[in-house]
Amino acid sequence: MTKIKELPKEERPVERLLENGVNSLSNEELLAILLKSGTKNCSSKQLAENLIKKAGGIQGLKNLPLSKLLEEKGMGTVKAATILSCMTLCKRIEKKEHACRKKITSSQDVVDYFMHELQDAEQEHFYCVYLDSAKHVLEHKLLFLGTLNYSLVHPREVFKEAFLTGAVSLIFIHNHPTGEVLPSKNDIELTKQLEEIGQIHGIKVEDHIIIGREKYYSFFEDCEMAL
Repeated sequence: MTKIKELPKEERPVERLLENGVNSLSNEELLAILLKSGTKNCSSKQLAENLIKKAGGIQGLKNLPLSKLLEEKGMGTVKAATILSCMTLCKRIEKKEHACRKKITSSQDVVDYFMHELQDAEQEHFYCVYLDSAKHVLEHKLLFLGTLNYSLVHPREVFKEAFLTGAVSLIFIHNHPTGEVLPSKNDIELTKQLEEIGQIHGIKVEDHIIIGREKYYSFFEDCEMAL
């Protein structure tokens, strides 16, 4: 097995990047740079090729969990953590760019945006989506992560961000790790509380959406108060 350092200089990924620019590199070469090194019997480029094959193509790489990365021979925890961190950053950048252009016309728009991330999450995530007067997304913020105790979802945090972004309306969204979507008593009480505070500040609560497995519950759709 030929190691990266044994290749001619013009064929080494880092040297090629510096000489010809990042766009001259293949997907395998870019991934090899992240991996930094291979093993005794497998170069970093070969390891990169194996990972991409395992993922079913470069697009699938961003969905490989840590456990699947570690299954690949030659992948230690540092390499796996590096790849996972890079893929997560890419997804966050992509999501952020998409969010800034997004116009919300229905609860389904919000569900489409969050479903993939939240439907299989093992912890509860509570997000707030901040909208301008034309219902374009200004920002979305994770306000709580863990076993949700609604006393920890502080209205001041919710509305502080609204003032900072200039939002005129809000949408709340959280998931139920059980997969069920019917609101609990706490869900209902929190929604009422935040709606009342929003009215005081002139900021409308458009909806509160609960994500389950391939389904969702919308407080305001069910009340015939569609966006």
